[in-house]
This record gives sequence, structure tokens and C-alpha cells, in this order.
Amino acid sequence: MSDTGQAEGPRLRWARRCADWALWCLPALTLTLPKGLLPFGLLLLLSTLLVPGVVGRVRRIATPMALVGGVALLAIAVAFASDRLSSGEGIDSRDRLLVLPWVMAWAWALQPSLLWLWRGAMAGLCFAVLLALAQVLGGAGRASGWGNAIVFADVVLLLTVVAVFCRPPGSWHWAVFGVVCGTVAILCSGTRGAWPGLLVLLGVVVLGSGWQSWRYRMLLLATGLAGIVALVGVVPGMSSQMRLTELQQDIERIDAGDHDSSVGARVERLHVAIAAFRERPWTGVGIGQFDRAMLEHLPACQPPEAVARCHLGHAHNDLAEWAATMGVPGLLSLLLLYGVPLVLFVRMVRCPGASRVRGIAACGVMVVTVFVLCGFTQSMFAHQTTTSVYASLVGILLGLGLREEARRTRITAPKIR
Repeated sequence: MSDTGQAEGPRLRWARRCADWALWCLPALTLTLPKGLLPFGLLLLLSTLLVPGVVGRVRRIATPMALVGGVALLAIAVAFASDRLSSGEGIDSRDRLLVLPWVMAWAWALQPSLLWLWRGAMAGLCFAVLLALAQVLGGAGRASGWGNAIVFADVVLLLTVVAVFCRPPGSWHWAVFGVVCGTVAILCSGTRGAWPGLLVLLGVVVLGSGWQSWRYRMLLLATGLAGIVALVGVVPGMSSQMRLTELQQDIERIDAGDHDSSVGARVERLHVAIAAFRERPWTGVGIGQFDRAMLEHLPACQPPEAVARCHLGHAHNDLAEWAATMGVPGLLSLLLLYGVPLVLFVRMVRCPGASRVRGIAACGVMVVTVFVLCGFTQSMFAHQTTTSVYASLVGILLGLGLREEARRTRITAPKIR
């Protein structure tokens, strides 16, 4: 063995150990600590610096790396160009997308164990539900963790996806426990935008599980939904916590022409986004300038009587936000940011021997899907935490999924005699 090989051996072992710890820290600490992403970031950097040559050796995945890296760079370039053309207030959290190709190469090269990601997700869900219950029982109107209630619920939903789809064989009972923890934490947050993703997750898990007959699975899903409804009706204050009465009142107010409500403001901002996109289809009003569109297209936002809902900062809808603020280039970059990873994950799922209800590829499909669903009612990339978690999780799952696919191909390839 050469001196280089002898020197690299211990460093590589330490780098892989740090990678395992990093995989646990990402889901376990993001919501648990005020700066919960920092431990993952430090371990990612440390493990990369220990063996930079190993992490940079990605020739076997050059094509998917180029696609993912190109998508991330395109989104950042469009944001930067929009920022230069407008007032120059910064590109929000888009620079965090650079983590996506880095983490993908890192996961491919160091091959951390998926088990640590699952353990971290279970720990993160336990911490999240305890924190949510403590805040609600302590008198808080909505559980928000250490920041925003919407961000809290979205990250909890992503952790629930990891807990369900990355579970080891024979641990379905722990997955059920994770779903219960995630559901309670989301209900305590009062964030209605996470409901569609949660319902899709439950539907995929139950209907795609292969348990018994199709009729049995439908009955099981209906029973689960009935249990949630019963929980809302029986537990005092749960209906109020979920803001169901408020939702009904919002719809009634919209019918009466009053948009000064949570749902009404979202509908109103969607109309403004369409008007802004039609007016400036190639440039938009400028990144981070959605309130400017509100001022230009909504009479209620004209000074000196501008209402409070005119200054929410963004469109509360990813598609509307990127189209209205960055035009066609922004819309295209967002679709690619979702679409390229989704296509890669779907291709992995369709490979012979891959599971459709458990495993890395299936988890990747669901992570992107629930992120898209949450993005219909909130601007996911306007927050650093959700942007970082999306880039990190998708990168990890792509790297590990491609490594698993290569290993499976090598095993099943016919031997030439």
C-alpha cells in the first residue's frame, strides 16, 4: 500500500463516520435547536475537507450531477439577474441551492447509512411533537418551534415522509408512530397548507402498501381519516387549533367580496400575480418585490389607506411568486428545480427490483411531491430553513439512490465467461 493510501484510510473512515452523524443531525436537530441546520452543515464541511478527492470523484454520475447542478445554478442565476434589474435587495435564500449538487456528490462518494437518516427523522419528530405540545399547552396560539409556524409544519411533514419511506424492514410500527407524531405536531401548528401533503402521504402509504386486498386498504384509509376527524371533534380546542371555523368564515367572507382574511388574501395575491406576470412576462416585478405588484395592481393597497395584507412580503404560492417576480425565466427555473429531481427519482423507482412503497427512490418522489403541494399555499423558497432542507434532503436521496442503483445493476448484470 502506498503512503497516500495509508494516509487516506483513516481520513476516509472518519469522513464516513462524520457523514453518518450528519445524516442523523439533519432531520433530528433542524426543528429541535434554534440553529438546527448548523451541526449538519459543519459535519458536511468537515467530512468533505477530510477527503476532498473522494467527494470530487463523481465521473460515474456525471450526467445527473450536471443536470442537478445546472438546475441549481440556473435558479440562482435567474434570481441574481432579477435582483440586478430591480432594486438590488438580495436573492433571498436561493444561494442555498448550491448545497444540492454538493450534497449529492458527498452522499454518492461517502455512502452514509440510510438508517441514520431514518433514526434522525424519528428523533426529530419526537422532539417536534413535544415542542409543539409544550407551546400549545403553554398558551401559544400556534406551535411554531423556534420560528415560523408554516415552516415548522412543512419541515415536520418532510420528516414524516423520511420516517415512513426510509424505514428499515420490519419497522412499520415505528413508521406509524412517526406518522402520529407528525400529524399531532402539524395539527398543533394550525397550518392548513400542510394538509394536502399529509393526506397524500397517508393515501400512498395505505393504498400502495400491498396489505391484504384493495377493499381492505380502502377501509383502513377511511378508518384512519375517521380517527383524525374523531380526534378533532373529541379533543377540546382541537377544532379551533386547526382553524376549521376560521376557514369556513374565510370562505364566507370571500363570497361576500371581503378578502381581508387568511384564505382571502391568498386568493387576492394569486390574482395580483397573474396580472403582474401578464404585464411583465419576461422580467417580472423583481425578486423579493411582490409587495410592489400588490401596490401596482390592487386599489386597496394604494396609500394612504393601504391595508396590512398588502405587506406580507411574498405571494404565499411558489408558482405565483416566481412567475410574478421573475417572469418566464423564474417560472422555468422553478419547474426544473422540481422536475429534474422528480424525473431522476421516478426513473430509479421504475428500475427492476426497486420498491415503490419504501426506500430511497420512493422517499425522493414523495419529498418532492409534498414540497410541491405545500408550495401551492405558501412560498417555500422564501424561507432559508425550507430551502436548505429541500436542497439537502433531495441531494442526499439522489446521491444514495444513484449509488444503490449502481450496486443493483452490478449485481444483476450478466457475467461474461
